[in-house]
Amino acid sequence: MTSTAKAPAPGGGNPSQPDHLGHVIFITAAAAMGGFLFGYDSSVINGAVEAIRDRFEIGSEALAQVIAAALIGCAFGAATAGRIADRIGRIRVMQIASVLFTASAIGSALPFALWDLAMWRVIGGFGIGMASVIGPAYIAEVSPPAYRGRLASFQQAAIVIGIAISQLVNWGILNLADGDQRGEIGGLEAWQWMLGVMVVPAVIYGLLSFVIPESPRFLISAGREDAAKKVLAEVEGSHVDLDARVREIRQAMSSEVKSTFKDLRGGRFGLLPIVWIGIGLSVFQQLVGINVIFYYSSSLWQSVGIDPTSSFLYSFTTSIINIIGTVIAMIFVDRIGRKPLALIGSVGMAISLAACAWAFSYKQEIDGEISMPHDQGIVALVAAHSFVLFFALSWGVVVWVLLGEMFPNRIRAAALGVAAAAQWVANWVITVTFPTLSDWNLSGAYVIYTCFAVLSIPFVIKFVPETKGKALEEMG
Repeated sequence: MTSTAKAPAPGGGNPSQPDHLGHVIFITAAAAMGGFLFGYDSSVINGAVEAIRDRFEIGSEALAQVIAAALIGCAFGAATAGRIADRIGRIRVMQIASVLFTASAIGSALPFALWDLAMWRVIGGFGIGMASVIGPAYIAEVSPPAYRGRLASFQQAAIVIGIAISQLVNWGILNLADGDQRGEIGGLEAWQWMLGVMVVPAVIYGLLSFVIPESPRFLISAGREDAAKKVLAEVEGSHVDLDARVREIRQAMSSEVKSTFKDLRGGRFGLLPIVWIGIGLSVFQQLVGINVIFYYSSSLWQSVGIDPTSSFLYSFTTSIINIIGTVIAMIFVDRIGRKPLALIGSVGMAISLAACAWAFSYKQEIDGEISMPHDQGIVALVAAHSFVLFFALSWGVVVWVLLGEMFPNRIRAAALGVAAAAQWVANWVITVTFPTLSDWNLSGAYVIYTCFAVLSIPFVIKFVPETKGKALEEMG
C-alpha cells in the first residue's frame, strides 16, 4: 500500500506524535491495570499460605492444590479471552475480568471451607488469564505505531508493580495484626484482609474500563467504522488520513491467516522443531522455580526460622528487585540481543540457586525451634534476591519477546498458544510440588532448580535463534 501524505501536526509539532499523547498514555495505563491485577492476584496468596495451612489444618499436598488452583482458571481464561474479545469487544472482556477479580477477592476473604477457597482461587485465575491476553492485545491495537513498543511495556511493568504492591500491602496488614497472620483486625483475620484488599484495584479497573475507548480494530470488524475513526483520531492524531488507516487495518485483518494445531505438526517428534524450542523456553522459564519466590517466599523464610514480619519484608524487597531487573531487561533486550541476555540470566540464576541450596542445607531444628546459622542466612537472602534479579533481567522478559518473534507468520498464533499453555502447565507443576519438596528437603528442591538453570545454558546456545533486528517476515 502506498503511503498517504500527512499534513503537518497542529501548531507545527511532530507529525508522528498524537495530538493528545497524555490521553493515549492514560488509555494504556488503564488497560495495563489488568496487568497490575495479574501480578497482584498471582502473588498476594504468598502472605496467606501459613495462615491457610493453620486455619484449615491441612498438610502440604492439600495446601499446594489450593495455591495452584488459580492456575487452572488462568489456563481457561487465557484460552478463551481472545475469542470472547473478538465477539463482544476488548472493553467488555476487561469488565468481565474486573467482575471476576472482585468476586474472587471477596470470596477468598470470606471462605467457609477449603473447597470454597479453592473455587474462588480458580475464579480469580480465570480473571488473570483473561487479563494476561486482553491487556497486551488492546494496548497494541490503540497505540500509535511510533510509540507501540514503549506503551506495550506498560503491561509487564504493571505486572511486576502489582507483585510488589501485594507484598507491601501484606506486610502492612501483618504489622497491623502485630505480626500474626491470623491476628484479628476488625473482625477478620489478617490473611483474610490480605486477600480481600484486591477488591480496591479490581473495582478501579472496572471503572476505568468505562472511560476508555473500544479498540479501533474491533470496531472495524463490527462494521462501526465511524466510531473507529473517532478513536484513531484520539490516539494517532488529527493529522492522520483516517480513511487510509481504516483501509490499512481492514486489509491487514483480511490477510491474516488463522493457524491451527495441524499447522504445527512435523519433524521427528510430532511438532515442528521451532515449536519445541518455544515449548522449551516456556518450560525452562518456570522450572527454575521463580514462582516459588512469588507464591511461597514468606512461608519459605519462616521455614528456616525467620519471623513472619521480616519474612514479609523480604518478600517485598524481592519484588522491588523484580521491578529493577525488568527495567534493565527492557533497556538492554534490543541493544545486546535476546540470546546474550538469556545466557547472562541462566548463568546468574544457576550460581544464585546453587548458593541457596548450599545455605538451606544448614537449616536446623533445636528444641522445636527452626533456625539457620547467621552466615548461611545472609547468603540465602543475598542469593534469593540475586536469583530474582537475574531472572527478571533475562528470562522474565526475553522469553515473551522471543515467543512473539521467533515463529513464522503462518503458525505464530497457534505456536504461541501451545508455548503459553506449556508455561501454565510448568508453573502448575512447580507450584504443586514445592510444599512437598520443601518438607522432604528444602536444599534438595533448590538443587533441582539449579539443575534446570544449568541445563538452560546449552539449550539457549544450541537451539534458540537470535531475533534481534530481524523482521517478523524473516522468521521461516
